[in-house]
Amino acid sequence: VTPAAPVWVGFQNFVNILNDEQLWQYFATTGRFAVMTVGLELILGFALAMLVREKFWGSGFVTTLILIPMMLSPVVVGLFWKLMYNPTFGYLNFLLGFDRPNLAPDWLASRFAGQPMPGLALWAVVIADVWMWAPFVMLLVLSGLKAIPDYLYEAAVIDRASSWFQFWRITLPQVAPLMLIAILFRTIEAFKSFDLVMGMTGGGPGDQTELIAIDLYRMAFQGQFQTGRSSA
Repeated sequence: VTPAAPVWVGFQNFVNILNDEQLWQYFATTGRFAVMTVGLELILGFALAMLVREKFWGSGFVTTLILIPMMLSPVVVGLFWKLMYNPTFGYLNFLLGFDRPNLAPDWLASRFAGQPMPGLALWAVVIADVWMWAPFVMLLVLSGLKAIPDYLYEAAVIDRASSWFQFWRITLPQVAPLMLIAILFRTIEAFKSFDLVMGMTGGGPGDQTELIAIDLYRMAFQGQFQTGRSSA
């Protein structure tokens, strides 16, 4: 069958997008995902950087172990966590103390003990993303911590400044620029996140993990082939 010739619609695609409530819902889901992942990655990454900042026996090996998740493919990580979340044979529920599958949370289906639990699937994806990318934030923060001159802390000790005062007046201001870079990079990546979520839940209309990137892929390539609308 010969495809129909394209029709010029002007700005109609943009008008349709601005008036599509479901699409705005996907944008809201993506925004929540970005805020949750970036916030947790910043906190965990900073904590890990403070942990490995001091030299101790095996610190290099521990740092290498922490960096392994960000070296993996996001699709592999998604499938790995999908198996971990499985309510029947996944060992995450077992580690949490749920030894009966019918009472264990079904993370990716947003159900707990057979009852709906909204938001659970999104949290499951957030946990996987934080596990994978918190080491990236740790690297940036660690580079900032290593660049802080020792004489600043020595002067603070001489002035009898408390550890809390040193953190707020020396450590945090010195690493703040690199933390802003980490926030910028991770926010950009979170808004275009696709492969990790697709590997774990696959998204879908009405799904709590349907991010805007997944909807865009579905709109352009999976059945709909709305190239004009997806381009807009």
